[in-house]
Amino acid sequence: MRERKTNMQTDLEVRWPKSKASPVLDSVRPVIERSRDVNTNIEKIVEVANWMAYEELPVPNYALPFGVGEGNVNDTIDFILTTSCIDTAFTDFFSHIKFQSEYRGRMWSDSDALFACMKRAIDNNTPILDGKFLAKVTRADMETLFAGNIELPMLDEKMAILHQVGATLEAKYDGRFHNFVASSSPKLFDNGKGLVDRMVNDFPRFRDVSIYDGHTVMFYKLPQLTLWFLYTSLAKTGNFQLHDLQAMSAFADYIVPVALRVLGITSYSTDLEAAINTYQLIPRDSPWEVEIRAHCIYASALLAEEINRLRPPDRQILIPQIDARLWTHYHTTWWPHHLTKTIMY
Repeated sequence: MRERKTNMQTDLEVRWPKSKASPVLDSVRPVIERSRDVNTNIEKIVEVANWMAYEELPVPNYALPFGVGEGNVNDTIDFILTTSCIDTAFTDFFSHIKFQSEYRGRMWSDSDALFACMKRAIDNNTPILDGKFLAKVTRADMETLFAGNIELPMLDEKMAILHQVGATLEAKYDGRFHNFVASSSPKLFDNGKGLVDRMVNDFPRFRDVSIYDGHTVMFYKLPQLTLWFLYTSLAKTGNFQLHDLQAMSAFADYIVPVALRVLGITSYSTDLEAAINTYQLIPRDSPWEVEIRAHCIYASALLAEEINRLRPPDRQILIPQIDARLWTHYHTTWWPHHLTKTIMY
């Protein structure tokens, strides 16, 4: 990819989000200040906020599919965290066919297909949520567990993740994620004791960081999204709380950057735009990939801030509510997203 000497971002000094300190948001600032191929349009953020602020923008009411965890908080925690470990890459990188799997007489796609496969395993009394089983799962097991219209993309990488996660669960948490959650602070970030802090330290598969011009950038997409799922699924029961939700960023994946691009909030250099539109693989940790994800986090934070400026005090929103609004409306768009082969999102 061609280096550009001019910095696309020009107005950062006057518009950095004023929201509560977030290690993730703070870490992307060097990328935003030095970006060469991605730009965030502040004026467009204001324009979009002027109509989006009057939408409902609710906290999603997530419910686990197929009756998973009904009446059992520990099973819910185990299912969400175990599934999140491999909740990535559902489209074949070369044929562009999406993974689908049948369950209860219906075909399911993407993450829903993964949930269906996991529930099918539970129905068949496979101990898919137990660390001892995960640590030794074989490729033949994986092919059976995740049978679908195509082989689950990155199957070998996902098997390696389950081995790693299972070994840690068995050695430290009696084989179950709910014991890990119970041993952590009820915060995302808490001087190493928070749930995100400990997820990225205990389980390397959640250590979603990149280096950009010598700076460490923390994206933490999956650990944050996992805890958001837990919060929105269990908060009303009083069985799971997070005391620093304001520190949560957007979940930098494939889809939210597309939404921001389609809305005109972000724009790309000619070279990057052409690479995405022709389905070129963009390497993990490359400047292009890091800039796309960093601007997703930055622009979402600014958009949430601008929307809150227009809303009354009792209708203030969190950044993940913006993420949910963008993902929900654009995850089926025909506009191409960047293609990066990674286990991180």
